[in-house]
Amino acid sequence: MKSIAALQVAVTVAAPFDGEPSDVELDAIELEMPAILADVALLDALIMTIDRTPSELDHQRIRRARRRVLAARRDLANRTAGSDSSVSGGAA
Repeated sequence: MKSIAALQVAVTVAAPFDGEPSDVELDAIELEMPAILADVALLDALIMTIDRTPSELDHQRIRRARRRVLAARRDLANRTAGSDSSVSGGAA
């Protein structure tokens, strides 16, 4: 059996990992946090109805959560598209 220790060292030395996210990764998470929280709220609304028949209030809660997810994703897409267009020069 051949040892692959030499290959592992070459890979790990190139990019040391200290176990913590970088500042860029934290900024990206912070930018996406509204969409993440909206997804969590939608999952909570769906989980509440797993073991029972959803009531009208449950349906309203799920619809409201879906609208929040869509709005958060739209805002995130517009924010990232806006920053991309300003970097690349955008259209006239």
